[in-house]
Amino acid sequence: MKEAMQLVKDMLGEDAVIIGTKEEKGGGVRLTAAVEQDTEDRPSLPEPMNLFGEHADDGGGDWLHEDGNDDEDEAIIEHLTDVLLTHNVPEDVTDHIISCATILGATDPKSALIAALEHIFGYRSLPLTPYQKPIMLLGAPGSGKTLNAAKLAARAVMNGRKVALITTDTVRAGGVEQLAAFTKILKVPLLKASSPQELKVALLEADSKGAEQIYIDTAGINPFDPQSMKQTAKMLAMSNIEALLVMPAGGDAAESGEISRVFAALGVRWIMPSRLDIARRIGGLLEAAHQGGMSFADASYTPNVADGLIPLTPERLAELLMPVVKK
Repeated sequence: MKEAMQLVKDMLGEDAVIIGTKEEKGGGVRLTAAVEQDTEDRPSLPEPMNLFGEHADDGGGDWLHEDGNDDEDEAIIEHLTDVLLTHNVPEDVTDHIISCATILGATDPKSALIAALEHIFGYRSLPLTPYQKPIMLLGAPGSGKTLNAAKLAARAVMNGRKVALITTDTVRAGGVEQLAAFTKILKVPLLKASSPQELKVALLEADSKGAEQIYIDTAGINPFDPQSMKQTAKMLAMSNIEALLVMPAGGDAAESGEISRVFAALGVRWIMPSRLDIARRIGGLLEAAHQGGMSFADASYTPNVADGLIPLTPERLAELLMPVVKK
């Protein structure tokens, strides 16, 4: 990323603005940058180049439309701005989306929004094939970690996978009992761990039982309490664990962004949105992904355990931001 940003500055100058970042499959990053220039004596754009100074053979340049209709573009920008304001999307993220949508070009607001969301954020549906890393669900109290752990386990079981569940939520009243009710129905083992050392033992036990996928439910974490975060870091260090930040939709954008930044410091790279069925403002989710540099994983949209998860794609995210009004 540092090399890419330096290359942008070398080619476009210090006034260049990074408006989009995207991880490439197989490694590397792709940056989209823009620089404001006077219309008079505008120099011709250089051919796209990669980090090695070679001309990029990606069909680049087609996205820059000089013959676009200014009135249509203005109408699209105004529509998108109204949508993002409705969802309380912070100004920096709104500017990012609008700038990206304008540069990528589209004939209607929905297509422009989808293109911008696809370019700015990352997406990944959780894999269903064995054997995967243990998945630990983290988040503030009441974010929906236990329910989503049960949903993940249920989906894996229905796809024929051998699953084990571990809970570190051993202090909260009813914490273990709530998850035990789900595991009894699913007929999967439930293991308990109240310390990092016990978690390591539980992971080994689950592995010995032939679990193809292990899900770890955790107690609610205060992200602004250093001791809680230190304990969480020790838990994550017990194995090669993939952590998900369960983030409820409808939260304050600024606070969601702060929480995401704290968990990102632990190496958390994925957000699992919850409560999408009852939230009408999802600006906090966009801010959390933006501030934490995280990608979106599957999302929870119903309290039902059996079919409660959906892959969060740019198209699905655009539908949440710009729902179709049924007459």
